[in-house]
Amino acid sequence: MSSSLHLIFSVFLIFVVATISPIFATDHIVGANKGWNPGINYTLWANNQTFYVGDLISFRYQKNQYNVFEVNQTGYDNCTTEGALGNWSNGKDFVPLNKAKRYYFICGNGQCFNGMKVSVLVHPLPPPPTSPSSRELSSNHSSAAVVPRLGFRALVVSFALTWFGSACF
Repeated sequence: MSSSLHLIFSVFLIFVVATISPIFATDHIVGANKGWNPGINYTLWANNQTFYVGDLISFRYQKNQYNVFEVNQTGYDNCTTEGALGNWSNGKDFVPLNKAKRYYFICGNGQCFNGMKVSVLVHPLPPPPTSPSSRELSSNHSSAAVVPRLGFRALVVSFALTWFGSACF
């Protein structure tokens, strides 16, 4: 009985995380419908986005033609990949933005000099809404549910609990 209850709870948790997570985490597709290509003003694109910890930045491009390197500011300014922090070459790359900081991305095959570079500032998550005072609650007789921002990790953990956790109970 306990294992079936655990299974039901785990399936429910996976459903909730899968439903809520996309609402809060944003997948920012670099260049929108123009993708990761030379001659596009990625600074303008980035300035029209708001990035938060937990979001993704996605690069879409011709697999054998371009690539993506995460570099430091010097690499970004000089279009060099020396000391790169990461590199991708799938053509459909998803990079998690896990820290509040400035990220720098360039194309490493020389196209950086043709504008294939982007810098994004990732902000910490905003604090949760403050709860109203008891006086406000009693006068309004209503309250809004506070839903935490959940991410991919929560989905993986709940999935792992479903498959492996039942042996522990």
